[in-house]
Amino acid sequence: MLPLTPKSRRTTLVATAPLATLAALTLTAVTACAPAAHPGKGQTRPATARPVPGSEVHNPAMAQDGRSAMHGDSYASNTQPQGGPLGQHPRVTYAGKATNPKEPSQCATATFLRNGLMVLHCGGASRRPTLRLEDPKTLKDLASYELPVRPSTYQAAATHNPAVMFADTSGSYYYLDDHDRIVIASADQHIRRLTVRHTKSSGGSGKPGKPGAPDKPGKWQFQRTDDWNLRPYLPHDCATTAHPTPKGECDPVTAVQPDYHGLLWWASGHGRVGTVDPKTGEVKTLALKGEQIENSFSTGPDGTFLATDHALYRMRARPDGTPEIDWRETYDRGSRVKPGQINQGTGATPALLGDDYVGITDNADPRMHVLVYRRGDHPKGDRLVCSVPVFAPHAGATENSLTAWGNGFSVQNSYGYRSIRTTRGGKNITAGITKVEVNRAGDGCKVAWRSKEQSPTVVTKLSRSNGLLYAYAKPSNSKGADAWYLAAIDWRTGATRFRVRTGTGEAYNNNWSPITLGPDGSAYVSTFGGIVRVHDR
Repeated sequence: MLPLTPKSRRTTLVATAPLATLAALTLTAVTACAPAAHPGKGQTRPATARPVPGSEVHNPAMAQDGRSAMHGDSYASNTQPQGGPLGQHPRVTYAGKATNPKEPSQCATATFLRNGLMVLHCGGASRRPTLRLEDPKTLKDLASYELPVRPSTYQAAATHNPAVMFADTSGSYYYLDDHDRIVIASADQHIRRLTVRHTKSSGGSGKPGKPGAPDKPGKWQFQRTDDWNLRPYLPHDCATTAHPTPKGECDPVTAVQPDYHGLLWWASGHGRVGTVDPKTGEVKTLALKGEQIENSFSTGPDGTFLATDHALYRMRARPDGTPEIDWRETYDRGSRVKPGQINQGTGATPALLGDDYVGITDNADPRMHVLVYRRGDHPKGDRLVCSVPVFAPHAGATENSLTAWGNGFSVQNSYGYRSIRTTRGGKNITAGITKVEVNRAGDGCKVAWRSKEQSPTVVTKLSRSNGLLYAYAKPSNSKGADAWYLAAIDWRTGATRFRVRTGTGEAYNNNWSPITLGPDGSAYVSTFGGIVRVHDR
């Protein structure tokens, strides 16, 4: 069964009968136990920190130091200034985050407050999405805040089709603003802003089982400070417990992030883009008809960069806040939804590189490409700098953002990954990671290196202070062993410097969750059964 270690506090399970049915339908018991802290089998030898130079990212409306969002910063660079483990007598700590052995609770995003505490956004098939405040060393729950259940969860339960839920990325992304407040788009088509407060009061913030009710009141609490309702601007015939199969349109909000002027931008799954003025609450919208948005977006001083299943956009707000398209570039979206992707289009959040470039992937057949574009208003020559084929023919796809730093982008291959069943019994997809570099002249690109690390779904993270790209790998095993490893790859050469085994079994499958580097140099991975911390002793 899933371990519930003394380092994790039990949380209240909020479920209706249909949701409980869904949990039984889609998930099986995970028979892995949390490992004791150990030096990490699979290690090669310790690495030496070699910082990698590049342009720092400072969105004034977001928390700094690469701790503000799933992809690290507003550039979606998937880099952080913090160091990570170097493999020097590494230790592994694990905490289970499930109350039901048949229904793990997985956390999609991890960020860090200025005081060093960690904020997780977690969910499960039969429970509400929940924000959790964590002690980053013990992985103990300090407070929690429940959010509304996603409509796709009700729909999946009613139709016995879990694919509906697993293809829904709404609400997965949140960010920390410049005052350490959490800003998140919830399933009820609201944008909420919350703060974390230390209080001596033992009172709760709501009734048990209601959104906003902590599982166990204590010294720490989440408190909602602002709420912006987007339902008047979005179709909202959404599934509920009483109405699980609506006939109308329901358009959930995928992501929210501020531009460099503090204006809140949001995007919905059915191609609507909008802004909210946080001072006045005024909302402005733009519809990209016939297009879908299932990833987050990025913001730089030159605008907002967003990718749909048809095109890459740069937008800026008019004086009244209305989103306006600066430029639009279509790409080859292929002829199918590849295994390992959600829709027929790019699976990458646009990643900004320095002051000049933005990168995504296409969905072309027979080979996927890394596409690098010039961001400026009037670029010299074509806006497309290069289109570089990566991975083998008919075996390349990704549902993760690129990692972007210096003059290069790395891309991870998720072709063939459908669910945790894909990696059972020693099996895995081919996977692999490739780095593409822009040349000095800025008129072309080349493949810098290829790594064979079988890291099927993780959002990789680059430590800018030690030059290591962290991946989460599971080598294929002919004897059926399902061991998972934190793998450290040299950003310059692509060589694997070391691996640390985190655990064995499905409980340690990250299942699309990212790696996040903490202020003390620890690496955190949310897994199917809980949270893993890897740190040097």
